[in-house]
Amino acid sequence: MKKITKTTYLKWYEDMLFWRKFEDKLAAVYIQQKVRGFLHLYNGQEAVLAGSLHAIEIGKDRMITGYRNHVQPIGLGVDPKKVMAELYGKSTGTSMGLGGSMHIFSKEHNFFGGHGIVGGQIPLGTGIAFGDKYFGRDNVTLCYLGDGAVRQGSFHESLNLASLWKLPVIYIVENNGYAMGTSVSRTASHEEIWKLGKGYQMPSESVDGMDPVSVAKSVSKSVDLARGGKGPSFIEMKTYRYRGHSMSDAQKYRTKEEVEEYKKIDPISQVKNVILKNKYADVKFLEEIDKKVKEKVIECENFAESSNFPEKSVMYDAVYEQENYPFIKHK
Repeated sequence: MKKITKTTYLKWYEDMLFWRKFEDKLAAVYIQQKVRGFLHLYNGQEAVLAGSLHAIEIGKDRMITGYRNHVQPIGLGVDPKKVMAELYGKSTGTSMGLGGSMHIFSKEHNFFGGHGIVGGQIPLGTGIAFGDKYFGRDNVTLCYLGDGAVRQGSFHESLNLASLWKLPVIYIVENNGYAMGTSVSRTASHEEIWKLGKGYQMPSESVDGMDPVSVAKSVSKSVDLARGGKGPSFIEMKTYRYRGHSMSDAQKYRTKEEVEEYKKIDPISQVKNVILKNKYADVKFLEEIDKKVKEKVIECENFAESSNFPEKSVMYDAVYEQENYPFIKHK
């Protein structure tokens, strides 16, 4: 595993803080109806992404996830202004405004979505890994899913084939305790999701998903196995989301006290405490990072606000080829 240094912690702090503030801004503009449709925020789960990014080779390895997908592409190098614009439905977005909140994509940065169908990304992530193995490419795919998605039939079919063919894929369950508003204990006769991987003869474990160090160690180990031809791994990241399942979630299934308890182990606060304890930086330096992050979020908002909406013809261009369908007239 790559060393975790002072530089690592400072990067984690700035990245995770930016992701948190980026999502907070989206929540604010959603209330103003500048962002429409559904909106699923990542607040609280930042350590899973931060630790994972430390373990992979950015620019080489692939990533695919569900609909809680705004900050993952940013972590891989996508311009956050373009991500914000996509949520606004603007032409400068990652998919010209046609994908929206749940379907961020960047082939250039090896981010393959953003998928609105629960569990829809699991067979796709498996297929990406199959393609890499088939063509002899030395890449690893991280396939993220929620605790609710493990109840899908496609999940079990994918794990079976990945294990059978020793595909270079890592299935990472972000277990935040609730599938929408249904707790894990109400969806199965067991609560130890990581054990499901054992049924398919693949290395499986449960990890503290609120600690980026624990995440980095686990994912690094799995990446080494996958890149070495040893096949897939299955990791359950025990994490927590501070906001509702989506912006329309009244959160009646959990108490405010429960949320506050998890905030005591906030991943950003954990990283900040390590920085201060080890004197990697002082409070003044971190305040400068805070200021920089806030300014960056404002830049993203201004870019999205000032961008134009796409022409109506773009909707047709994404479905039809004018050459093959000359009778379709764009208006």
